[in-house]
Amino acid sequence: MKLFYKKFGSGRPMVILHGLYGSSDNWISIGRALADDFEVYLVDQRNHGRSPHDDQHNYEAMRNDLLDFLTDAGLDRIILAGHSMGGKTAMCFAANFPGRVEKLIVVDMAPKSYRILIRKEVPSHYDILKAMKEVDFTRISGRREVDRMLAPVIKQRRIRAFLMKNLGKTDDNRYFWKLNLNVLLRDLDNIMGDINENCFEPGAVPGSLPVLFIRGENSPYILDRDMDIIKKIFPSAELETISGAGHWLHAEQPEAFIDVLRRFAG
Repeated sequence: MKLFYKKFGSGRPMVILHGLYGSSDNWISIGRALADDFEVYLVDQRNHGRSPHDDQHNYEAMRNDLLDFLTDAGLDRIILAGHSMGGKTAMCFAANFPGRVEKLIVVDMAPKSYRILIRKEVPSHYDILKAMKEVDFTRISGRREVDRMLAPVIKQRRIRAFLMKNLGKTDDNRYFWKLNLNVLLRDLDNIMGDINENCFEPGAVPGSLPVLFIRGENSPYILDRDMDIIKKIFPSAELETISGAGHWLHAEQPEAFIDVLRRFAG
């Protein structure tokens, strides 16, 4: 699969993977900020952004997409960063191809299941995807109407604004979702579940691989006790917490996030 990407800067290569509902567009300001020190690749994962849609959406497939991308781009060893779903893809890739990763950065995600957590969230990911699917684009002439259709289920304006970054427009001015909503909804349990055990062969990740987990202070996604399972898979893992940030810490505290990223990546 040929993944869409954006490239900034020059230097040691860094690849950044977005999370669920995200795309390379959400990371442009981060990519530009790092461009003085790194050659930054912002990649759209399958079924997101401008990358192709596919009937499969699992971490093995996304891991293999990344391998194909590196081969096509002529990249040997990279600094690999991933947020949320992208963090799981990055962990899976590093566990299977540790020789291709110089340093690993996992943003607000642990190698565990989040199925219980997402059912407690309001709105849940199920609610979000169903609300997006129910938007009737035949009755839409502008973005405000999409916002109004989402509002009864997704009451947080910030979340609606983030989701609406996935709106596309055809040549004849018809709106559509860039996301492959049917597949994402069907496979949501797998996306939020444990990473398939095939990603983590015992001892697959060398203890010498530098690994950084970054969490938001106000996010429930990485708990202190999660470091036990993290250390079993990534023996050298460190943890940094960004104050005043939740799950989307790169958008909520971008300067602090960039500082942590730059210091670790070197």
